[in-house]
Order: sequence, then C-alpha cells, then structure tokens
Amino acid sequence: MTERADLVSLVSRLARARVLVVGDVMLDHFHYGEVERISPEAPIPVLLVEREDSMLGGAGNVVRNLRSLSAEARFVTITGKDPAGRDIARLVKKEGVRDAPLIDDGRRTSTKTRYIAGVQQVLRADRETTTAINPKVETKLIRAVTSAMRTCHVVVLSDYGKGTLSAGATKKIIELAHKANKIVIVDPKGADFSRYQGADLITPNRRELAEATGMDIATDADVVRAAKRLIKQNRFGAVLTTRSADGMTVVTSNGAVVHLAAETQEVFDVSGAGDTVVATVASALAAGADLDQAAQLAIVAAGIVVGKVGTNAVYAADLIAALHHQDLTSAEAKVLSLDQARDRIGQWRRAGLSVGFTNGCFDLLHPGHVSLLKQARRASGRLVVGLNSDASVRGLKGDGRPVQSEAARATVLASLASVDAVVIFTERTPLKLITALKPDVLVKGADYDIDTVVGADVVKKYGGLVKLAKLEPGHSTSATIARMGRKPKTKSKKKPGA
Repeated sequence: MTERADLVSLVSRLARARVLVVGDVMLDHFHYGEVERISPEAPIPVLLVEREDSMLGGAGNVVRNLRSLSAEARFVTITGKDPAGRDIARLVKKEGVRDAPLIDDGRRTSTKTRYIAGVQQVLRADRETTTAINPKVETKLIRAVTSAMRTCHVVVLSDYGKGTLSAGATKKIIELAHKANKIVIVDPKGADFSRYQGADLITPNRRELAEATGMDIATDADVVRAAKRLIKQNRFGAVLTTRSADGMTVVTSNGAVVHLAAETQEVFDVSGAGDTVVATVASALAAGADLDQAAQLAIVAAGIVVGKVGTNAVYAADLIAALHHQDLTSAEAKVLSLDQARDRIGQWRRAGLSVGFTNGCFDLLHPGHVSLLKQARRASGRLVVGLNSDASVRGLKGDGRPVQSEAARATVLASLASVDAVVIFTERTPLKLITALKPDVLVKGADYDIDTVVGADVVKKYGGLVKLAKLEPGHSTSATIARMGRKPKTKSKKKPGA
C-alpha cells in the first residue's frame, strides 16, 4: 500500500492530468421550499418554492469532479436544442471546459428536476430521450472524440443509458483510444458489459456487477469471482467494484486483488459518489499513478463525498486535508474558494440548514468581532465569513494595513466555533461574493443602516433577511493599532535624597 504522504504528492500532480469524458450529460435541477398545507385539488403536498439551483449531472458530474481536482477536462456529449441544453452549455463553459455540447435537434436534453421540502425529496420529474443516437450524430460524436483525444492521457466513457454511447459508438471509441495508446475507463450501465469489451478499467457498483454476471454478490470472495469472470469474458484490464459502506475491490487481469476499506463511517448522501471515484481514478492515472495508488486516492475521495461535509465534487484541498487526517470542520479546512463554498452551502441546504453571511477585514480580532460573529451565527444555521484580501484591505485602510496577512486572518477566523467557512475576496466590497453565494441571512454591525449594507438589496430581492448586530462598545482595530504606536509613559525617577 502507498504511504499517505505519497498520495499527498500525487494530489499535487493532478493538475497535470488531461482527461477526456464522453457520455450522457444531464441537467440536475433542484427546487427547495417548505410544505405547510395539502392541496385542495388533490391529496398532495403544496411546495412553496423558496430557491432553485442547477448543476451538471451524469457525465457532467465526472467533469465537475475532474475540474475540482484541478485536472484539465475535455467533454464530448450531446444535448437537445432546448433551454436545458443551453443551460448545460453555460455550465460546461463555467467549468472552464472549451468543448460545447453537440446538438441533436431530435432529442430532449436529459433533465432531472427534484422538489425538496426541508430535507425531504417529495418528487422527481424526468424529461429525456433515451434512444440511441442516429448514425449522422454518431459520426459527429466520433469526429469530436478523435480530435479531443489527441490532447488527453485517459478516456472516460460515462454511460448513463441515455443513448449517447450507442453500442457502435462505444466500440469505435475504445478502438480509437487503444490505437492512440490512451487508457480507457468505463463507468457502465445495464447488464451487457460486452459492449465495453477491451476497456482497461471498468467501474461497476455491487448491484451492477451482480446484474452483469448473474451472480449473487454477498462476500469479498463473490466480488472477486464475479470480477474475474467479467475480465475473462470481455478482456478487461481490471475491474474496480464500488461497494458503498464496504469500500472498493480492485481485481486485475493478472489476478491481483486489493480490498480497500471505506474511509467514512457516517454516510450522508451516496449520490454522485461513483462519478467522484471515476474522476479521481482517471485523473490519478493521467498524472502517472499506478492503479493501486489511483484506487487508494479514490477511496479517500469517496469518503469525503458521502460524508456529512461532502458534496458531489471533491476538491484537491479536501483530499489533502483528509490524507493528513484533518477533520473537515477544522480551521484549515474551513478556508474555502468560492466554488468550494458554493458546494459546501449546497450540502448545508440539503440538510435543511439556513446560511448566514457577514464580512470584514478582521485585521486584529477583538471582542467586538467575536460578538458580531456569534450574533451572525445565532441568526442562521451555518455562517460564512467574507474576508477582505490584503490588497483589498490596503485599498480601504491605506498603507501599513493589514497588520496580519490574509492567510493569518483567515486561520484565526476559521478557528472560531461560530464560523463555518471563510472565503477571501479581492474586491473592495463583498457584493460579488454575496450575489454568488445567495445567503439566507446577511448580518452587519448596527453602525450601518440596513439600506447602506452592501448586498442588502440583492438579499432582500430573493427573499433573504438583513439583520444588524448589536455592537460591543469600546473596541476598534484602528484604535488598537494607534495605541500600539504610542510610546509608553515612564515614571520619573526621584533623585537620591530628594
């Protein structure tokens, strides 16, 4: 087994990885709200929608995970010519991927709309076309794959059974990849794995492994026997079976077997965990790791994504924190990028928690700051603090400020129990950050009027609250710094005999 310190080094190399993802993209759309009554029209709950969110699903979630791990991703997929397809194109571009989805006029873009009351999903509505792509579209797909493959080390086929990876297209892509000496990883769908024949790695979950082999899968030995059967039947290089709380098992064509225990004991949400495993293994192999190392890193990533403080995307910083056995609620793990904060907030909201926000320079933390942060935390379920960067503080306060660096200020803030996340922003005001995070509650000190609080109009427009916290008198960073600059008074010494 690879030492965890070596895995940390591997994480730092993931930025070199170049991975092509081909497969079924979906638009995951969420409607969040509360149910307070039953409809008079039918015995069904009435959901009062309070907010909506959309993200890439299916193969798009593999791309999301690759980007969050700092790997470069290419993406070949197909959408319909409809609003959902345009939303997916926008989200793909937002991930920094230069490939626009191919458009098939005759298809509906796969969309899964979830209606969530508090933390309970009450309905899911699907819109999609699942028939295989026609020959004309398949030709376009193969042409796009051939072009994108040139710059990549690994090709991932993410099959959700929506028609993008037809049997013919799948066979052709695997052949092209092998001719170009690319590693092929398949996240399979359905019971017929012969369509993926010759893939270097296939990643079924336990249920998919049972369906594909017709075998009962109850023990480690059952998993190994089933995997060996698949390898023999389909000339796979290896089978990596994800087993939820039982971890993962890797079986290779040369007979090697590795069982990896799950890294989390508390499972919050397993959705998307398979995509995280595929993205982590693909990026690790593309960065030069062997399969054992890639699988070890993937089990750590899976532990993060299903844990209470996980999301459908795992970040390189999350992996490093976990590899150092660092609690994701620790100070180091609370300092987040904007994208990490968005994902963390999404997790909190799925747990039914409201999100508060306050901001400031917090140069020398004093009791007034502590009181503000405690009041802001009490007004919400979780508190995000926007922290002015060093350059931003200089622009506001002048030369000589800040006294402490942004890294030091962020660490001190994140060590407080009242603070759940810290996001550093470079602008003079946090307006851009507030607009991006959409907090439920915006809190500032009572030395402001509500109408003068930056972002108050934005928050109130979507139904959020703006609150003013009571000030603790007699505390000021500027006054403290001024006092530090004064020369101390000295007592005059009496002359002998005076």
